[in-house]
Amino acid sequence: MKRNPQVVAFMTPFPYSIDVDAPLAEAHALMREHHFRHLPVTSAQAIVGILTDRDIKLVLGPDFGSPDERELRVRDAYVERPCVVPASTPVAVVARTMAEHRIGSAIVTKHDKLVGIFTVTDACRALAEILGGHEEEGESVA
Repeated sequence: MKRNPQVVAFMTPFPYSIDVDAPLAEAHALMREHHFRHLPVTSAQAIVGILTDRDIKLVLGPDFGSPDERELRVRDAYVERPCVVPASTPVAVVARTMAEHRIGSAIVTKHDKLVGIFTVTDACRALAEILGGHEEEGESVA
């Protein structure tokens, strides 16, 4: 393992995104179907934000009057100005930025096109691999 690997080595390849004007129910269904918690948001194919499962739960909750998700659009729940990094960025830089800003993911691009997402889970996997942590037979955390 390289001493300072690029984020592309640990990101989750991510071909999915959703338009800012798409129905929130469509985004929620896509996230459930593919079992992911972060979904890049686009407008005219440009990355404009990120939608998380937490954002959806928040906007559908009692603090917002428990609206019907079929009545809402992605724009009602997403977070603008996500953390976007080039695929060549060192994983240490991305992880440090995520920790400093307390964010759960970074959108990874190559030539300004979406190629993946780097989440806290990916950061933990990277840490284990970089430190050489291999699960010994019979050894488990859970």
